[in-house]
Amino acid sequence: MAIVSENVPKHLVSNARTGFLSAMPTIQLPWQQIAMQINMDEKAVDLVDLGAAPMPVERKGPFTLQDLIEKTMQITPRDWDITIGISYNAVQDDQTGDLLRKARSAARNFQRHINNRVFTVLNGGDGTTYGLCYDGQEFFDSDHVDAGAAYQTNQDNENALTLGIDNFETVWVAAQGIKDDQGEEQGYNYDLLVVAPALFREAQNIIKNEWAYDTANREINPYQGMLRPIVSSPKLDSTAWHLIASSEEIKPLIVAMREQPSLQASWFDPVAGEGGLYYFKYYGRYDVFYGDWRLAVQGNS
Repeated sequence: MAIVSENVPKHLVSNARTGFLSAMPTIQLPWQQIAMQINMDEKAVDLVDLGAAPMPVERKGPFTLQDLIEKTMQITPRDWDITIGISYNAVQDDQTGDLLRKARSAARNFQRHINNRVFTVLNGGDGTTYGLCYDGQEFFDSDHVDAGAAYQTNQDNENALTLGIDNFETVWVAAQGIKDDQGEEQGYNYDLLVVAPALFREAQNIIKNEWAYDTANREINPYQGMLRPIVSSPKLDSTAWHLIASSEEIKPLIVAMREQPSLQASWFDPVAGEGGLYYFKYYGRYDVFYGDWRLAVQGNS
């Protein structure tokens, strides 16, 4: 619940709140294609996933019991805020439109912050800066093994190859062999190619050119039209590229939302210059976490 000082005019509070909320629904940002939002009702939540369903087996007797592999990970959001101010003199001079614009900018900046953080966390998936995957490994790693899974051979979603049509093919083919915890190849539809701006031209040639652009033989490019490009600037390293399976029911990253950004408090400081300052504080609780590593494959970062 917002805390509003009685010495802040109600029309200013209304402008601050209305301007903030009206800006939110119009924003569509790329993060929504690679991260799923879950709403939290506690300070910290243990996420539990039962893993892949087993495949059919030949019936030999009443039934054959097959296990589901439980995976757990605790997530805790962080606090984020934006505080803006407008002077008493500006209000008296009928410049409240400035407040409305600032409020809308605050709304957009929360969404931009979530977007930036999603791609920053994706970019840092080959390290520990932003946490680990549910299996205790780095999100992009060559040693993924689910405890109790039907397979116990390390799986790999980490590569160190520069982006080009041949290296793209190498990574895409390898990704098709990634197995679920029941030991079955998933064959995910990796339909997004996420790149840094420096690789946008290369990415366009790979996914939109009818011909294999790197030879003079006019070979057919089998990857034309298979993927969509996402360019993230400047949150990815200049050599970074990733294959993302975005059309699955879940996404590779998680945006855990404990409290949607909103106007939390407003107050007036009569001692400040320009006749005093009206302050408006916007606040949200959320953070970004790693989900299923199988849905994202690193080319190079």
